Amino acid sequence: MDVSAVIFATVGLAMGGILKGATGAGSPIIAVPILALIYDVPTAVAIFTLPNLLSNLWQGWAYRAAQISPRFVYSFALAGALGAGIGSILLARLSGELLMGVVAVFVFVYIAFRLLRPSWMLSRSIADRLAMPMGLLGGVMQGAGGISAPVSVTFLNAMKLERAQFIATISVFFAAMSLVQIPALAGLGILTPHRAALSLAAGIPLFGAMPVGSYLAKRISGPAFDRIIMALLGVIAVRLLYAALF
Repeated sequence: MDVSAVIFATVGLAMGGILKGATGAGSPIIAVPILALIYDVPTAVAIFTLPNLLSNLWQGWAYRAAQISPRFVYSFALAGALGAGIGSILLARLSGELLMGVVAVFVFVYIAFRLLRPSWMLSRSIADRLAMPMGLLGGVMQGAGGISAPVSVTFLNAMKLERAQFIATISVFFAAMSLVQIPALAGLGILTPHRAALSLAAGIPLFGAMPVGSYLAKRISGPAFDRIIMALLGVIAVRLLYAALF
């Protein structure tokens, strides 16, 4: 890999770190496609595994005091981990294109609904009952297609959580799924020792940029944070729809 590719990958990981530090989610949307351009998709996914796990463990611990409820957070996360295991088993049997297309439509409908009803929010009592089903569904999507944000981020955004509460919840959820996904990728021969070494190196620019995102986010109001998450969901949905159609 030449110097320009290293710079390209470093910038992509740093941009992902800024977004992760600011919102608690979204770094794979930037970093993985850039890594895939340099290597290939399996290698990109493998390289991003360890930074993904470590960054979420870090944020989950740093924001632990902001958890809305340990019961809610950990039931959501454990269901996600279970779903990731199930999704890994179903990976070879599902139509990835169909799954991505359906989820993209779902996210677009949610965004349209929120634009038409900006004051609507999912009540806490209903969210508590949906935590495990939504966590399971998000985990299955993560295992089967490498995507959980359209379900997990949409669900938490519908609750209109504050930034710290959102990060405290989504970080534990992502970390729990990573703990299942990493050994699965290693068992499949995708996460090799060489790729694991690259993965550790990839954590340097990602972690280095996260405090920048956190610093910037402290100057963002609650409504502005909500709009950023909505925009992130829109980008995710467009990418899913493109992948499904092309």
